[in-house]
Amino acid sequence: MNIEGIVLGLASFLCIGLFHPIVIKCEYHFGVKCWPLFLLVGIGGCIGSLLVANTYISVLLGIFSFSCFWSIYELFQQRERVKKGWFPQKSE
Repeated sequence: MNIEGIVLGLASFLCIGLFHPIVIKCEYHFGVKCWPLFLLVGIGGCIGSLLVANTYISVLLGIFSFSCFWSIYELFQQRERVKKGWFPQKSE
């Protein structure tokens, strides 16, 4: 029986689930100006994925890095959701 697909699917699900609250918290505390951090971490994950010999770890790093890239888009979407009043805005 081949369980690799299930394991990697679960890892994708968990990674996406992990980034959802991270994006909300980052936008709340820092606004969209933290997007370069997601970019740098994502690029680092891609480089790591290319350099790691273990297939599982390489795939997990790829999932992680593209979740970072997608989070950049979600950060700007979150700003719009805050403007609409769907999420709280940090009072300064």
